[in-house]
Amino acid sequence: MSRAPERPVKHSLTLRGHRTSVSLEAEFWQAFRDIATQRDLTINALAIEIDESRQTDIGLASAIRVFVLNHYRSLR
Repeated sequence: MSRAPERPVKHSLTLRGHRTSVSLEAEFWQAFRDIATQRDLTINALAIEIDESRQTDIGLASAIRVFVLNHYRSLR
């Protein structure tokens, strides 16, 4: 039986010198870190890439979740 998801965890990121907080579930944070490591990037650098490619009406946390989801879907 799978366990219930935990509450999102807030972390600070620095995007082009600007500090921002992002709340993601622990599983998304781990996947995000894993992808950044695979790409030889810091999580800040990967967050900048995602931030620059997202639409302005989509929050950064949502954009990161979709990025992680699409990354793992592309591996199938």
